[in-house]
Amino acid sequence: MFETIWFLLWGILWAIYFMLDGFDLGLGTLMPFVSENDTDRRVVYNAMGPFWDGNEVWLITAGGVTFAAFPTAYAVMFSTLYTPLLIILFALIIRGVSFEFRGAIDSAAWRSLWDTCLFIGSVVPALLFGVAFANIFQGIPFDAKHVFQGNLFTLLNPYGILGGVLFMALFLLHGCLWLAIKSEGSLLKRAGSTAGALWVALLLVAVLFLVFTWFATPLYANYLNNPILFIIPLLAVVALLVTRVFIGKREWWKAWFASCLTIAAAVMFGVVGLYPNLYPSSLDKAYSLTAFSAASSPLTLKIMLVVALIFVPVVIAYQAWAYHTFKDKVTDEVLASEEAY
Repeated sequence: MFETIWFLLWGILWAIYFMLDGFDLGLGTLMPFVSENDTDRRVVYNAMGPFWDGNEVWLITAGGVTFAAFPTAYAVMFSTLYTPLLIILFALIIRGVSFEFRGAIDSAAWRSLWDTCLFIGSVVPALLFGVAFANIFQGIPFDAKHVFQGNLFTLLNPYGILGGVLFMALFLLHGCLWLAIKSEGSLLKRAGSTAGALWVALLLVAVLFLVFTWFATPLYANYLNNPILFIIPLLAVVALLVTRVFIGKREWWKAWFASCLTIAAAVMFGVVGLYPNLYPSSLDKAYSLTAFSAASSPLTLKIMLVVALIFVPVVIAYQAWAYHTFKDKVTDEVLASEEAY
């Protein structure tokens, strides 16, 4: 029982991370294309400035849960996916540094350097997280000794790349909606028009991914065996359609929350389809790691559950306060303050 609970919590924590940090990654990727001048770029920085490091807490939490609840899966995952995960780590470091270093020197070339770093530090994780999860969905080629039989290019297969494109499309739309919430004037208009175009692109990629998933993975087996579970992908579809409705009405907060639900439901579609596999092998089903074979002891899982039930709501409450405190638009007055990026 505790193995199943933690499997679901594992998926939920990843969903929360992608739901929150997704708009940061999307904004960093969008910045060169929606910003016409340095003021626009500063609006982008300050739109995510109060939130990005708090959002990263969920990445640490998801990784920590993987380590504590499923240590065997954690070890094999960080062994087989070592290269992409290390690239993601370096990209996130570069991204974090860019916030602090950009304004350190009053030089256009210096600012351009760190703007480029923010772009690279955003687009690389967005793509590689999608590549990694798509490969997990279809199975990673590791043997009975948990040795990876491939390299980075093995992971860059058509389905893996499509997963990366899907994550990128989700995050771009998510970030565009957040920019519409936080900006004014011409930047708001560009964000709004770009959101409409990105929604169409996301719809096309999502349909292609769902069709490809049928042929490339066993994810649909759980849904066919338990049709009630189809409510999860249906929720993702409805949320995506509702997002478009709110974009048309220019109700940006509602559109952003609908986008949050789209991302969360999309992630849970894959997680529920995996169960009970946590880290499947594409070479032989017998090599796969499940929620039961890779889990810590029942006592450990029980203690962790008590701790999680106490502290996760505290983190959620703190982040809710932070989002409420910095809910207003990034105005000229905000940019003129000493605390602004």
